Amino acid sequence: MALNSDFLGRTWPAVGTYVVGREKIREFAASFGETNPLCLDVEAARAAGYPDLVAPPTFPVVITGVAMDRVLFDPELGLNYAMVVHGEQRFAYTRPVTAGDVLAVEMRLTNIRAMAGNDILTVEAEVTDESGAHVVTATGVIVSRGTATEG
Repeated sequence: MALNSDFLGRTWPAVGTYVVGREKIREFAASFGETNPLCLDVEAARAAGYPDLVAPPTFPVVITGVAMDRVLFDPELGLNYAMVVHGEQRFAYTRPVTAGDVLAVEMRLTNIRAMAGNDILTVEAEVTDESGAHVVTATGVIVSRGTATEG
């Protein structure tokens, strides 16, 4: 089933905020063997000029994943999640995420295209801090296998 092209350009405003915790950063870092002291040792992070622990560069997946679900599981989009694979992920930072940040995520569906029988969706997550300043844009590419109607 083809995806609802009316969703192209649609945005989903932020719902609530996410408070970045030290232990969440440490747990995330440990999950893939990160040993950078900026992610693990508050004093090392502060000595390097950061206000607190620095999250690893891929940490925004923790924050943006729940927001992404609002897009992918919207029944009007017509996505069969059983056919989905994650195609790509990119991060464009204004500044690092640090412990103590209070972050919000706005989602935007920026592209829907058909390729080789698959629907390819590009979703951008704009992550801002409590002052409204940009922190990071996380761009995800989602592949819905074998669902495209190519004309």
